[in-house]
Amino acid sequence: MVLLPADRMDSLFSPRCMWVNGPIIVGAGPSGLAVAACLREQGVPYVMLERADCIASLWQKRTYDCLKLNSNKTFSQLPRMPFPDHYPEYPTRRQFIDYLEDYVAAFEIKPKFNTTVRSARYDETSGLWRVGSTTTSGDVMEYIGRWLVVATGVNAETVVPDIPGLDGFEGNVTHVSDYKSGEAYRGQRVLVVGCGNSGMDVSLDLCDHGARPAIVVRDAVYREVLRKSTFELPMLLMRWLSLWLADKLMVLLAGKVELRTPALEHGALVRIHAGDIDVVPEVKGFGKGGRVEFADGRVLAFDAVVLATGYRSNVAQWLQLNDFFNKDGYPKTVFPHGWKGPSGLYTAGFTRRFGFSGANADAVRIAKDLGNIWREETNDLW
Repeated sequence: MVLLPADRMDSLFSPRCMWVNGPIIVGAGPSGLAVAACLREQGVPYVMLERADCIASLWQKRTYDCLKLNSNKTFSQLPRMPFPDHYPEYPTRRQFIDYLEDYVAAFEIKPKFNTTVRSARYDETSGLWRVGSTTTSGDVMEYIGRWLVVATGVNAETVVPDIPGLDGFEGNVTHVSDYKSGEAYRGQRVLVVGCGNSGMDVSLDLCDHGARPAIVVRDAVYREVLRKSTFELPMLLMRWLSLWLADKLMVLLAGKVELRTPALEHGALVRIHAGDIDVVPEVKGFGKGGRVEFADGRVLAFDAVVLATGYRSNVAQWLQLNDFFNKDGYPKTVFPHGWKGPSGLYTAGFTRRFGFSGANADAVRIAKDLGNIWREETNDLW
């Protein structure tokens, strides 16, 4: 391996090029930061590209004020650095952001911010990855290197459902990524579409701020196993069992009782049982005057809608000619084997496991693999 200086160099081709010693990491969220920290421990240099102007932009710019981590701090901490002892069991959004900022400082992680990756392709002829990017100021750059780490995760783009009449709804329609606090909805009748973690959180927050929320529940979400919700049970299992075994047991139990939701927020359930949060079935369509028709035939009026309909990967939009990912931008190979692909491709943050345990495992494996390659090829030079 020829080690070239990691600075800008003239190229015969447009745009300008930069050779990268080590991997090119796309994404400065928790998964990308975990990879960077583990690479530093292995002595492997890297370049990290981030489209936003900060680390963990989802947490800093697209989350609501009342958010707490939905897994405890043991399963949410990143590799090589635990949460501070004084943090609660379930850290708040602000605490998690502060932790990430400290993590970046501790491991001297310096992403290239405001840099959007437009394309990434593997050049079979040269055996190198070519990653094209643009900055917010209009600068164009192509990063070239032997390895690519995709760490953009599963929350890169918002998902907006295609519901008849939604575009013509006369009230305010907001995706949960733009929702901050229920204060703006005080006294209003609000329909929350989506009953996962965010839907439950937002419904409770709206209730606490004097709004009257109704949450859309498409299936029987209230099924419980051993009087534990579908989120609480796996966390309990993992106190005593390995992640692998706990996961297998949950899959078995899910097959028996047809569990349909990843989490049930306890506070929201209490308010639902108290009648403070209404439960409505699937939306059939939106009509005039803020009216919404539901699958059971009811028609109710609302002042606003919050779409807690989640996010999706954007990998398919920029990673070219690669069969390792499916059309939805997820690795075809499932956890724990999806961290490594062909031709020097690695992925982190696509496991969809509890907390960041899956992403952390990916980061450790990636860094160890690259560290071994790096040391072997560096030693060959001498």
